[in-house]
Amino acid sequence: MEQRFVMKCGGSTLAALPDSFFAELRDLQQSGVRPVIVHGGGPAISETLAKLGIETEFVNGLRKTSDAVLDVVEMVLAGRINKEIVRRIQQSGARALGLSGVDGKLIGARPVANSAEIGFVGDVTDVNAAIVEGIMAMGYIPVIAPIGIDDTGQRYNINADTAAGAVASHLGVERMIVVTDVPGILKTVDGEQRVLPSVTVADIEAMIENGEIYGGMIPKVRAAIQCIQGRVREVVIVKGGDPGVLRRAVLEGGVGTRIVQTEV
Repeated sequence: MEQRFVMKCGGSTLAALPDSFFAELRDLQQSGVRPVIVHGGGPAISETLAKLGIETEFVNGLRKTSDAVLDVVEMVLAGRINKEIVRRIQQSGARALGLSGVDGKLIGARPVANSAEIGFVGDVTDVNAAIVEGIMAMGYIPVIAPIGIDDTGQRYNINADTAAGAVASHLGVERMIVVTDVPGILKTVDGEQRVLPSVTVADIEAMIENGEIYGGMIPKVRAAIQCIQGRVREVVIVKGGDPGVLRRAVLEGGVGTRIVQTEV
């Protein structure tokens, strides 16, 4: 069976990646590996909302999404960010096709449990994997913006990590790659910061509790944990700017931090 992988990346992280990263993506695709990208774009959404004078707030880490906010979320994610990524992939010589979860009802959604206080934020109910399979079969890299839709046509803002995990699970992919601006989960050993090669979800919670994981790393690892659902057994956190990181993460291992549900 052909090798495929799902990669989740924030919009701002992707924008900062060197051309060599996209060249690696091209080389992987040309060698027969099938990448799928699910992206976020939180900072760009916040920036656009501020420019338009639309207030935004967060409830338990999720953006409160009114109708006005939802319009901007869709415009930024499915428009600007999605097409920036597609352009950069195509500049490298690979082929990409951008779409959102609304297209072909790719990502089915329903309101989250606390929708009364958080608005149009959704949980994934279904992924139309046949669309993704079809795009890959035509030789394109699918680039997916995490907007969901229900049977009534209502759109939902979906957390990118949740969406990526759901897409991976419905494609039967067991390992997800989360591309960030850090080389993995760091731990101080003998006064030196070292990358942990492998941790369980329980390890992470313990490290947050005792302060070993702190600050901006907390949302990164919590986001990675959200990707572990359905058939997804492990998530690898890697630094996108490191040379050869994608090839190593996909084909060789031994790079970044593997997060697993439980040790086998």
